Amino acid sequence: MQSFTIMTDTGADLPLEYLNENDIKIIPIPFHIDGVQHSGGSWQEISDKDFYKALGDGSVAGTALINQESFTDVFTDYAQRGEGLLVILLSSGLSGTYQNSVIALDEVKEKYPDCNIYAVDSINAAGGCGLVTMLAVNKRAEGCSVAETASWLDEKKNSCISLFTVNDLMYLHRGGRLSKVSAVAGSIIGIKPLLNVAPDGTLKLKDKARGRKGALDRLVGQMKRSLDADASLDTVIISHTDCFDDASVVAAKIKASINVREIIVIMMGPVIGAHVGPGAVALFFEGDMTRVEYESKFYS
Repeated sequence: MQSFTIMTDTGADLPLEYLNENDIKIIPIPFHIDGVQHSGGSWQEISDKDFYKALGDGSVAGTALINQESFTDVFTDYAQRGEGLLVILLSSGLSGTYQNSVIALDEVKEKYPDCNIYAVDSINAAGGCGLVTMLAVNKRAEGCSVAETASWLDEKKNSCISLFTVNDLMYLHRGGRLSKVSAVAGSIIGIKPLLNVAPDGTLKLKDKARGRKGALDRLVGQMKRSLDADASLDTVIISHTDCFDDASVVAAKIKASINVREIIVIMMGPVIGAHVGPGAVALFFEGDMTRVEYESKFYS
């Protein structure tokens, strides 16, 4: 029997099979497309493929926050039952969802001061949040308590690196995740932008490459420079927004040059996909340095 429950949001993009196998609960981040609200998660209401087809056809999508009341209901339920709960959420640098969870948890703790509930800001997005959640699953399997796991994640998450390339930065600009100046600068014909999730959990335009092939090569190159020469990784997650062939190219390049036990290729769901648009490819992995060290070494 599990010693505590692990929960994450739909922004983590973990495969349904993995969620079921590891008894991970989900709290959905609402999203909308052409004014139609969806709240239950992409696999329940609209397929990811249909979602990206709609975006490609001109539909407009966006996301909303998980409200404070939803967290209060969940936390109260676990507090009343005296069960441990660890909630791992989308980066506070990209969404106010984590802050809503903190407010709700503070209120619940006033009524149930002995509750065993922790909320962790993944300072990551999509598969990066998923990777932090997978690390929590492994820690739980080792027999660690919810408090021990939450404390360990607060340190470990800083070494979980997220790298993106997108086809059109204007999706990020429209969603408020990137300034217009950066979006226009990164949209020059033939130049493909590369972004990462910075140490504060925000998305930053950091590099560029000529052409799509150059961008995919640069993704792997950026990954390699954050690793020791003899690095051995347990899990790498590659997310894509309906461009499986490009994600497969990246997976093959990684297999050919880095020792990795498992590479998981998944389609990014609507929560992050609404902001990056079709044609995005992202890498998520544990680096051999923290993100602060990575930024300082390569971008200062």
